[in-house]
Formats: sequence, C-alpha cells, structure tokens
Amino acid sequence: MYRKRTSGSRKFNARMARARAAKEKIRLEGPSPDYPVKLPQVRRRVIVEDYDFGETVRHEFVLERSNRTDCYRVIVDGVTIPSRMGWAKTLEMVRKAFVRVAAAPFK
Repeated sequence: MYRKRTSGSRKFNARMARARAAKEKIRLEGPSPDYPVKLPQVRRRVIVEDYDFGETVRHEFVLERSNRTDCYRVIVDGVTIPSRMGWAKTLEMVRKAFVRVAAAPFK
C-alpha cells in the first residue's frame, strides 16, 4: 500500500511556498506589461494574378482584424467569408482558388 511521506514533504512544501511568494512579489513590484497595440482594420492583403491561360485571372484576399489576434475576417473579391479564419486556412483558400495546370512536355 502507498504510504505518504511526511517528514521531508513539509519542509519541501514550505520552501516551495516561499519560492512562489518571492516570485509573485518580484512580478508585482516590477513594471506592468506592455499591452499589445490596437491592430489596423486591414491586416493583410494578398493579390494573386494568374497568366497561364491567355487571360489574366486575379483574386484579391483582404484579411481584416477580428476579435482574435491570430485569426482574420476574410474578404475574397468583395465577398465576406462568414467565419473567421487563420493564416493556414486562408493560404489553403488561395491555393484552391486556382485550377491546376497539367504538366506539359517541354520541347
């Protein structure tokens, strides 16, 4: 059966409590943290132009500020996407916006 140690654990717990209190005191006496600046409304704009098929295909992805720092409100060619997205999902949309070109033999 498991037996709880008592002789060494009281000393250890008291030492850890003192260490936590000292760390908290240093944190409270130090300068307050710098809060992040307010982000601009338009955070990123991705413009992709495709010249593969004779006519130019152009898509514009505007990534605006949302209520989370790591997410965006995405507007594609003037149409707003209903849910917020991260950078990886936005790049996935950019990738899927253009059709794949079949490999042509080079001469």
